Amino acid sequence: MSVTDKIAARLPRVMDRGERPPVVAAVRLHGVITPQSSPVARNTINLQNVESAINRAFDNERLIAVALLINSPGGAPTQSALIAERIRELATKKHVPVLAFCEDVAASGGYWLACAGDEIYAHGTSLVGSIGVVSAGFGLNGLLDKAGVERRVYTAGENKVRLDPFQAEKPEDVEWLKGLHADLHEQFKEWVTERRGAKLKDGTDLFSGEVWTGSKAVELGLVDGIGTIRSVIAKRFPDAELTVAEPRKPLLAKLGLASTSTRSGDLVAQVLASVEERARWSRFGL
Repeated sequence: MSVTDKIAARLPRVMDRGERPPVVAAVRLHGVITPQSSPVARNTINLQNVESAINRAFDNERLIAVALLINSPGGAPTQSALIAERIRELATKKHVPVLAFCEDVAASGGYWLACAGDEIYAHGTSLVGSIGVVSAGFGLNGLLDKAGVERRVYTAGENKVRLDPFQAEKPEDVEWLKGLHADLHEQFKEWVTERRGAKLKDGTDLFSGEVWTGSKAVELGLVDGIGTIRSVIAKRFPDAELTVAEPRKPLLAKLGLASTSTRSGDLVAQVLASVEERARWSRFGL
């Protein structure tokens, strides 16, 4: 085949590109929101893990909308804010709407992510809300006493070891923590109010940390409607092609392999992280 024939053979494919359907790009945001990454982590969300998927979703040349598939019980507020801000930055730059879809749970930081959408949808059975702040830990000073172990900590700065789990809890440290929670809670409320505005229903304390079903969340203005990504996209953008941008998984998680580390510190950290993740989901019966 001559060079001219080869070029001619390619022309129809080139011309067809202009007739390809528009695209709605979906990004999966599934898991606990945490700044800590692990080589075997499967269900964690942080900016490092998901930014590449978000960038790919917004980079499609035929893009007409971006969908967020959210299934998260929450987690770190800073990571929630960083991801939401990145989504809004790209939505403004690309001039495309963002639709958020709550699956099993969009609670706490998960709802923070949902508010990055211009519109929010949920299933009637979804669990939505939990607009509040929580932290938890363990008091292990009694355990050390029983074991006959003495804890020694040396600091420059009297508040350097607030709420050390190996020391007795101090009332002034608890008050400090409550003040920190109040500050973070106020920032959370401001974000939800900024994004949802007049849609929020008066007369109900939406910022108490309560969780509602998707059906109730519609009545309260926390979400815009009941629907799944396919039903809503089919109605709003009937000619669009739906694509999914998956966050890149760590290699070991992708292969389904467990960590081969034998260091006791790594093992303890992985066990504690697993327990914490399980506890976050179990709050919602999952």
